[in-house]
Amino acid sequence: MKQILQNLANGHTEIADIPCPRVQPGHLLIRTTRSLVSAGTERMLVEFGKANLLDKARQQPDKVRMVLDKVKTDGLMPTLDAVRSKLDQPLPLGYCNVGVVLEVGADVQGFAVGDRVVSNGKHAEVVAVPRNLCAKAPEGVTDEAAAFTVLAAIGLQGVRLAQPTLGEAFVVTGLGLIGLITVQLLRAHGCRVLGIDPDPAKLELARRFGAEAVDLSQGEDPLAAAQAFSRGQGVDAVLITAATKSNEPVHQAAVMCRKRGRIILVGVAGLELSRADFYEKELSFQVSCSYGPGRYDPNYEDRGNDYPIGYVRWTEQRNFEAVLDLLATGALDIQPLISHRFPIDRAEDAYALLSGNEPSLGILLQYPTPQDKPDEELRKRTISLPGAAPTVSPATGKTPVVGFIGAGNYAGRILIPAFQKGGAELRSVATSGGVSAVHFGRKYRFQEATTDTERLLADPAINTVVIATQHNTHARFVSEALKAGKQVFVEKPLCLTHEELAAIGDAYEARIAAGNPPVLMVGFNRRFAPQVQQIKKLLAGVKEPKAFIMTVNAGMIPPDHWTQNPTVGGGRIIGEACHFIDLLRFLAGTPITGFQATFIGEAPGLAVRCDKVSFTLRFADGSFGTVHYLANGHKSFPKERLEVFCAERVLQLEQLSASSSATVGRGSRR
Repeated sequence: MKQILQNLANGHTEIADIPCPRVQPGHLLIRTTRSLVSAGTERMLVEFGKANLLDKARQQPDKVRMVLDKVKTDGLMPTLDAVRSKLDQPLPLGYCNVGVVLEVGADVQGFAVGDRVVSNGKHAEVVAVPRNLCAKAPEGVTDEAAAFTVLAAIGLQGVRLAQPTLGEAFVVTGLGLIGLITVQLLRAHGCRVLGIDPDPAKLELARRFGAEAVDLSQGEDPLAAAQAFSRGQGVDAVLITAATKSNEPVHQAAVMCRKRGRIILVGVAGLELSRADFYEKELSFQVSCSYGPGRYDPNYEDRGNDYPIGYVRWTEQRNFEAVLDLLATGALDIQPLISHRFPIDRAEDAYALLSGNEPSLGILLQYPTPQDKPDEELRKRTISLPGAAPTVSPATGKTPVVGFIGAGNYAGRILIPAFQKGGAELRSVATSGGVSAVHFGRKYRFQEATTDTERLLADPAINTVVIATQHNTHARFVSEALKAGKQVFVEKPLCLTHEELAAIGDAYEARIAAGNPPVLMVGFNRRFAPQVQQIKKLLAGVKEPKAFIMTVNAGMIPPDHWTQNPTVGGGRIIGEACHFIDLLRFLAGTPITGFQATFIGEAPGLAVRCDKVSFTLRFADGSFGTVHYLANGHKSFPKERLEVFCAERVLQLEQLSASSSATVGRGSRR
């Protein structure tokens, strides 16, 4: 299938062949009929991609601060490598989609195959979208009109925050697509509207929708116009739907408003606010968040947990439904906003128009019908990649012929290059969405990219499977790979529960009983660091028990990050601190016989406690090791520090990196 990708490193827009995504529980698989290019957001992404590194840094000062923090902890070269890798990964464009349901995932109710739905799906022939980001399109609403639903919901959320009442006077600053839709929504509320923009064509559309207009290109004064429009009282509210770095729109809005007026920022504007502008009038200022309540909440969007309607009347999904109702009744007129139509095969022309000088407004992308391209052709979940390495060796040979399940940042930056450097033949790479599979597949010359993990596991050419997915999927893929007769490398952790561990053990033992003992390796990497290997050699002649102290300055991760979720990531102890348990077990060279753990106590505002832990391991030879795994330290402190006390000596290692060194001293000396 075709999908539009944006390269943030150079600004190139590509129509790529991508394997059809896999429908997941709680999702819908949708065949796209139309999608709308978001002129503001997508133009910004294209221009950002075309900028050089310095200009990119100027546009995102918050990201620059994050990079500088990373330099302090990880060093310059690893940080640059991470930044380049991030920019190199393609970004799927689009979020205004309409199409027909091809498949309904598990745990989805209220939708059926054949339903026509709107969603925030990407510009792609087939998209997989969580159910709470979809809504059914009424019979009387065309696909072209329905494609504007998600964009219109952005304007609707701004209107809801402004709480308009019948007869109030509103100003809309910026008459792009969202601004012109906002004008219509306010008119539907019975409000008088004044639109402000420098484009005469957009001003004419605003007048057509019932607004008065201020033409900035003709030097008209917006403040004087607003004063006259409000009959000298000041307007009740201003919605800023423009995209600018200037502080002027917010300043003008404050001057225009009556006492206790409201200002809602729907678009982008400079936010160096003047206290005097707001103080005397007691103005309210609020930034609107996208489509409405639920946006960016993983419990709502990813896990499908709806907010009770009695407490949250308008969620993002219910905003979609409200827009569709307005389209069905004709209260919202989309047809005049369509300026261009392009078939998906000419999407590059659409983006050239977007960043060019030719006037444009609503740019629609059209997709093949089932008659032009049957469903079966679109739903191919495996594609061959151009420029792939030569045909793989037989699976029975000694050369590892590898299939990767998962191609996230760590797999793409570390694991795949390591296997390639080690001489493995790269056969297939699988991801749920397909985009990263194609990106890393092309970059490292895999033969194919797929979203079909079952096919990968059944491929007789593959003798080795690498699993680099989210933690809650490790156990299932390990068991399936073992049953399929493959050798397995799985990123840590091996699994999350005792039951999963037992299932893996059963699959492993079955292979041994069948006379085909497998190789199963977990990606514990600290033990292989050259500095750790040196410490192991230094300890080889020490027969007495040892004391290990491992301090991990882990850094804070937000409470809603998937790694903090016990059922998805297992929490940070199972998910990451397992590295250091393995490290101490390796250095001790004897089994663990017991443990004791303490984590930080409860305190106001402390959302996560289990990532601030100290635990002690006891070993069979009398050694013990304490791991201080702490997420509440400063970034300037080393991320990992190891100390070994034994035989009147201390070995100390800071930061497991190429620049680290292990030193030995007597007493407290290094």
